Amino acid sequence: MHANIFLTNLALVLCVAAVTTVVFERLRQPVVLGYLLAGIIVGPHILAPITADNETIQGLSELGVILLLFGIGLEFTIGKLLRVGAAAALVAVVEVSAQSGAGNLAGRAFGWSTQQSLYAGAVVAISSTTIIVKAFGELRIVGRLRDLVLSILIVEDLVAILLLAGLTALSSGKLSAAQLAGTAGRLALFLGLVVGIGLLVVPRLVRAVLKLDRPETTVIFCVGICFAFALLAQHYGYSVALGAFLAGMLVAESGDGPRLEHLLQPLRDLFGAIFFVSVGMLIDPSQAAEHWGAILVLSAVVVVGKTVAVSIPAFLTGAGVRGALQVGMSMAQIGEFSFIIAGLGMAQGAVPDYFYAVAVCVSALTTLTTPWMIRASGPVAAWVDRKLPHSLQTFVALYGTWIAGLKAPGPSGTRAQRLVKMLILDAVLLAAVVIACSRFFPAGVSFLQARTGIGSRGAQAVALIAALALTLPFLVGIVRLVGGLAVEFARVALPARASGEVDLAAAPRRAFVVALQLMAAMALGFPLFLATQAFLPAGASAAVFALALVVLAVRLWRSVSNLQGHVRAGAEVLAEAFSAARPTPANNPSLGQVLGGLGEPERFRLPAGSPAVGRTLADINLRGATGATVLAIARAGQTVLVPTGHKALQADDVLALAGTQESIEAARALLSGETKDGS
Repeated sequence: MHANIFLTNLALVLCVAAVTTVVFERLRQPVVLGYLLAGIIVGPHILAPITADNETIQGLSELGVILLLFGIGLEFTIGKLLRVGAAAALVAVVEVSAQSGAGNLAGRAFGWSTQQSLYAGAVVAISSTTIIVKAFGELRIVGRLRDLVLSILIVEDLVAILLLAGLTALSSGKLSAAQLAGTAGRLALFLGLVVGIGLLVVPRLVRAVLKLDRPETTVIFCVGICFAFALLAQHYGYSVALGAFLAGMLVAESGDGPRLEHLLQPLRDLFGAIFFVSVGMLIDPSQAAEHWGAILVLSAVVVVGKTVAVSIPAFLTGAGVRGALQVGMSMAQIGEFSFIIAGLGMAQGAVPDYFYAVAVCVSALTTLTTPWMIRASGPVAAWVDRKLPHSLQTFVALYGTWIAGLKAPGPSGTRAQRLVKMLILDAVLLAAVVIACSRFFPAGVSFLQARTGIGSRGAQAVALIAALALTLPFLVGIVRLVGGLAVEFARVALPARASGEVDLAAAPRRAFVVALQLMAAMALGFPLFLATQAFLPAGASAAVFALALVVLAVRLWRSVSNLQGHVRAGAEVLAEAFSAARPTPANNPSLGQVLGGLGEPERFRLPAGSPAVGRTLADINLRGATGATVLAIARAGQTVLVPTGHKALQADDVLALAGTQESIEAARALLSGETKDGS
């Protein structure tokens, strides 16, 4: 009888999903929307003649999440993950912290309690790996964009585990910095042991099974490893998705990840479809209608907030304007972890019953927009590039070359590493002091009143001054360390000339220092705000932090404006050198070395048959599509320095192209007609 009920529910879900996905496929819409519609149809919230059992479908959907994360893990070896890890970690930490703060402020604006607002912030902070992978698969998005997004999502999931631990402790009234530190330490220990032992065992076993050349045996073995690691993670209190991802990553170390991914794809797609149907089943139209205001506001926080909170740090870590916006707009949704967080809040009694329905509706609404956001990211990036002030366009193009200078192989920066460790330590100690001061502030006020006899306001003022005195050394230390670290990194990317020589990289270095300071302020400030928002007034903390960011942004704008003069002078030298077409002698330094901060500009003569002839730089969207910029144009009897986007190109123009090596190669291909333009 039980088997018959299971079969009935499975047949019902798959048959309805088949019809809705065919309809959406014919309409040329993402099939994930068809899955959500199928879930609404078979769900318990509308008066339909057919209804699936929610508990059965939820159990099957968890298999979909496990297999999907296992498939993602197959695409990531340990080495590949480490190569993109630093940038991904920085972007994820900034984005999760900023989104948590924005969601918290939105909840307070609705009049929700402190705990409810904190849960709202956590719900809108974590993007959906499942939804993004499905959308990328349908839109056939591969390469660097996919790798960076998935790396950020992996770090997000690890942060989500810490959020769950912190919210659990907060709901029980036992939140402390020591408890959070212990949770982070246990997670690091778990990851270290699983990955370390797994690397010794799993790849060898997989290679032994592959030698049998039996596809069905390979599939069964790999799925067994997947579920074993998922259960292991669950046993130690972590997400099954984390265990499945680790299993896939360890299996990929066998060297046959793509082959195994192909074998497992049908199984993964089947249960992945059931997962999306299960999400649709949770959508209650009546509750959505009742709380439509909160749903719309939180959806806007997700879409707008994630686009901004991901794009800015992604650009500052070297993704470029186009890449940063593509990453940000791809991640503008929430999903499975948000359901878990909302469910935890209900189980702990920290949020009302409707909170879960609001979270699901926000997820469904942002899921609907995800495919369009991904498709629109390219045109939006081109529009943003066109609307940027000219000096900022030049800075954006050159910034990528400076970041590339930091990533280039070279001697290890021991001083920079020491500064980073000191900076992290000061930030952790500052957070601990702030939390301790807020916890003991009422007791301190009472103590002062009892011992000194001063009034309530006076005692509060004295306690506040004492708290500021305790935090001030750490704040001053953080500011000084951030400045020193930015200068150290800038010197690595843009080395100074020998003593007595004119420092031609001074202006670019100043702009780079301020940009690095802005990045460090975001990387430290947002997590500090997140860690202390449960203990401090959210509005006052947000105002102080926003003021600091505005000050840095103004300094950056002034540095960028000064940079333009340096670039024009360098462009004049480039135009003269490239128009003469004299190769640099082998024993002389390159123009890139002489003209500090301009990267390694390259000469390109525009052929008569190029599709760019007669069109403007804005028309072909050169900078938006490739990331490279034209510093100068030399043509018969005329030189154009740092041309605007409205300058039309002519046959036989000699262009001085600047940017990273990858962006210059893309620009050459676009100008030669080897690729489609970005218009």
